[in-house]
This record gives sequence, C-alpha cells and structure tokens, in this order.
Amino acid sequence: MTQDQIAIVALLAATLALFVWNRIRFDLVAIGALLAAVLLGLVKADDAFSGFGNPAVVTVAAVLVIGRALALSGAVDRMVAALARVADGRFAQMVVLCSFGALISAFMNNVGALALVLPVAIQGARSAGYSPSAILMPLSFATLLGGTITLIGTPPNLLISAFREKAVGEPFHLFDFAPVGLALTVAGLAYMLLIGWRLIPSSRRGRRAEEESFEISRYATEVEVTPKSRMAGRSVMAFEEAQKGRIVVLGIVRGKRRVAGLIRLEHLAPGDLLMVQADTQALEQALGDGDITLAAEHPPEAGGLRDLVTAEAVVPANAWIRGASPADLDLRRRHGVNLLAVSRHGHPVKRRLRDTAIEAGDVLLLQGDADTLPDTLQALGCLPLAQRRLTLRSRNLWLPLALFIAAIAATATGYVPATIAFALAVMGMLAARAIPLRDLYTAIDWPVVVLLGAMIPVGGALETTGAAQLLADGIAALAQDLPPHLVLAVVLAATMAVTPMLNNAATVVIMAPIVIGIAQQLGLSPDPFLIAVAIGASCDFLTPFGHQNNTLIMGPGGYEVSDFWRVGLPLDAIIIVVSVLLIPIVWPFIP
Repeated sequence: MTQDQIAIVALLAATLALFVWNRIRFDLVAIGALLAAVLLGLVKADDAFSGFGNPAVVTVAAVLVIGRALALSGAVDRMVAALARVADGRFAQMVVLCSFGALISAFMNNVGALALVLPVAIQGARSAGYSPSAILMPLSFATLLGGTITLIGTPPNLLISAFREKAVGEPFHLFDFAPVGLALTVAGLAYMLLIGWRLIPSSRRGRRAEEESFEISRYATEVEVTPKSRMAGRSVMAFEEAQKGRIVVLGIVRGKRRVAGLIRLEHLAPGDLLMVQADTQALEQALGDGDITLAAEHPPEAGGLRDLVTAEAVVPANAWIRGASPADLDLRRRHGVNLLAVSRHGHPVKRRLRDTAIEAGDVLLLQGDADTLPDTLQALGCLPLAQRRLTLRSRNLWLPLALFIAAIAATATGYVPATIAFALAVMGMLAARAIPLRDLYTAIDWPVVVLLGAMIPVGGALETTGAAQLLADGIAALAQDLPPHLVLAVVLAATMAVTPMLNNAATVVIMAPIVIGIAQQLGLSPDPFLIAVAIGASCDFLTPFGHQNNTLIMGPGGYEVSDFWRVGLPLDAIIIVVSVLLIPIVWPFIP
C-alpha cells in the first residue's frame, strides 16, 4: 500500500469509529474528515467543497423543500384522512396507511412521509381500540421500503446514481429502481401486515387515548406540594402508600437544592417540587384533592393565553432543540409554552425537567394556547402526535402537488435532469406562495446536506488514491470462485450490517467505490451490486437509532430496542432473498 492509501484507510476508519461512537454530530464528523483529507493531501483544496454542488445533494435539498410544501398545503393530509375514514378496523387501517405511507415515501423524504401519516395512524388506533404499537413499526418500515422505489425516494439512491454515472457514463433514471423496489415493498408489506406486527409484545401499549387530559404513566413530571396539602409533614413513603403505589416519587427539590439520600423517609413540606412517575387516574385524583399541583402549570410569560391546551409531540433527529434543556430554551418566555412532562423511549426521565437535555425520540407533553400551539411545535422542530389543523388558504391546496407531479413527469420523460426539474418546482411553489419564504431553508435537513457534501470528496479520495481498487482486488480474489449470486448476497448483507452504525449516505459513499471495483475484477456489470448497496443502505430495520423514522416511533409506540431486531431480522432475510433472486433478472451480471 502507498502512503496515500494507508492515510485514506486510516482516516475512514477513524471517521467510522466516530460515527459509531455517536457522541459527536455526524455532520461535524464529516466536515472534520473532509478537512483532514485536505490537510493530508488526499483531496485538493480547490475540490474540498465540490460535493455541495453535486446534483445528488441539490436534489435532496429540493425534495425536502417540496415535501415541506406538500405538508403545509394539507393536500396529502386530506388524502390520508380520507383513506383512514374508509378503513374500518385494525387490519384495514394497517393495510391502507402502510400502503399509502410507502407510496408517498417513494416521492418524498422518508421522515416527511412518516410525519404526515403518523398522527392519523395514532388516532386510528385509538378510535379502533388497539395499541398504536401495532401499526407504528410497520408504518415506519413501510416508508423505508417505499424509498427504494424511485431515484428520489431516498438519498442513497441519488448517490448510487452519481457513482454509476462516473463508472459507466450514465446515471440511473427516475424509475430504474422501481421493478426491484416495488417487489421488495410488496413482500415487506405482506410480511409486516400478516406476521411482523404479531411479533411485537402485547405489553407495548404506546400512548393512550386523546380524550384523556394526559397520559402520564410513562412520563416523568413535576408536581408541587400545595400549602394546604394533607401530605405536608408526612413522609414520602406515607404519601406513596396513600396513593396505593400508583404515584412513585423519583426525587425532591427543596428551594435550590435537591434532597439526597433515602427520599422515602423524607418528610414533605409545602413548596417541595416532586419528580414523580404516576398512574393517570391517581395523579388526577391527587390534583383534584388539592394535595399537589402541576409545577409547570402556570400561565406562560408570553402572556395573554386564555385557552390553554396540552399536546404531545415527538422530537425528530434533526430538531434544533436537541441537546438543549427547557431552561436553555426558556420555553415559557420565548415560546409561550410549558413543558409538563417528558417520556424517553417509553420510560420517564429522572432528572429535573428544566435541566434535562432533550434527545431525539423524546415525547414531550406541552401546554400552550390552543391557537398558537401547532405553530409553536413547528417552530421547535417537533412533530405533533395528533392531526394537524390546516392553516393555509385553499387556493394553495393542490398547487404544490400539481407542480411536484409536473417535475416528476419532466424527469421521467428525460426532458430535464432531476436536479433542474425539482429546483423549478421549488421556484414555482415560492412564486405561488405555496411555501412561506421563511420555511425555504428551515425545511432542509442541513446536517444531512452537510454530511453528503463533505463525504462525497472523501469517498472520491478512496478512488483516486487507489485504495478502493486495492480493497476490491482483495475481496475479488477471495470471491473469484463464488457464484455471482452469492457475492451479491454478501454485498447486500454487509451493507445492511453497516448501515445501522452509520448514516445511510456515508455507507453508500464507502461501499459504492468498492463494489464497482469488485465487479470490474470479476468481469461483471457494476449495476446489480450498486442496486444492492442502495437497497442495503435504505433498509435499516434492526435498531431504533440507525434511521430517523425508527427513532420517531420509539416513544409513541412504547417500544424497546429489542422489538426492532425481533421484527426487523426476518424482514432483512426476506429483503435479501427477494433481492438476490430479482436483481440479476432486472440488472444482469453480464455487461
């Protein structure tokens, strides 16, 4: 190996280790890797930021804006609601919503597709009397599968297309992925609707009915001992016994200090703040008796709020409030809302709410004015767990959808490249005021864009230094006596195994140059192997942390980490079998 080859392999190993460590944001890791590659002479300084002009990156940004415009228009909401009204019962709702989620995720960002269908799915489960956990995981997996159908369904497909253009001189077209992607989606949906959801333990209850004022059993919330409380002067143990064990005190804050030691023996005093985990009815009874009051339930300092309501919202991975505490955000003064409670992966947090750093997947119980709370959730970057009210004027209802369909048609016919078609659609939406100008940049998932723009030159260095070909030669030497179908299966399984630890885009950037080299060494077409990498990078079903969609449903569904591999492992096996059988038929091994 040359010095440059050793350097790029070492740099990628360090980058992958930081991705897996997950203590530093992935976009910062990617920028650090890019700058290190420049300093090491692996990437020319003039080419350092060329990745941000890559058509794949521009297309991803445009599709994200279009997805936001569709969400704001309410057109997709109306279609989902209409379909949900037709479906009667659990199985019918699962079939309709999962199929529709897969369909729209073929043409928009996976997270955006899930965000549109998620509230309807939760409400449908509540009205039909079954736990949301039965439908949310199948819905998340359906949106991931739907992304494999088209070029724009997911960033890995766009990246793979760019690598193919470099390798054979022509990119993949809009519906080139459809024959394999549709088959995988149908097979995956059949498994999840008939078998997969039954593998979820029945104890996963998820959120309770919306008619209840709040569901607190899986939350941690703060209550204050009132001046006239009958519990004042009595021990925490006596307080818990009086509530028949349905309220558990997790901690006490008295004044500016936290009471330490055996808190069950501590005597309560008026003004004490109690961090509690509680049964809904028990907490409501205690509140009604006047012994305690919700500590956060005071009129927000933004002022003038007369119609206070509560709402549940989930924190997505790209929310700007991630890592900040309510104290840092100053929610009452700046945003006019109270944070009443937090649930993390279905379990309560045990720190004071004001000092708890918000994480992706947290479910927040927020209180605010009925008229402004939906807009506040949007401003915080959170997704509501109840149906949204339409706020835009009806004249813009179907215009974004019409412009999007026009862009798809222009791309499919080859009239203009995808990048230009979707950029024109964005400009048309802005001109028609279908999306406010202030939402143009907030709609873009900038960490993903930065990751793509930074990792593309680093992946290019893997090729220019010859390291990718060196690795491919070694793998091809081991695989030269193996049938192509088995090599394809190994490539797909390896990509699936790596993806949960990395961002799917980073997986493609690393795997694509290697599989192109393997194909060249074996005298085979690179197409089936590139398709396998795109599928493997898009099908992340084993963990709640590898893809944002799985993170989003963990709290609302009340899932445990083990639930994902319990349901996802058989689905992975189905994906591998169907892919290995079908890919060579659509994309033959012989060039």
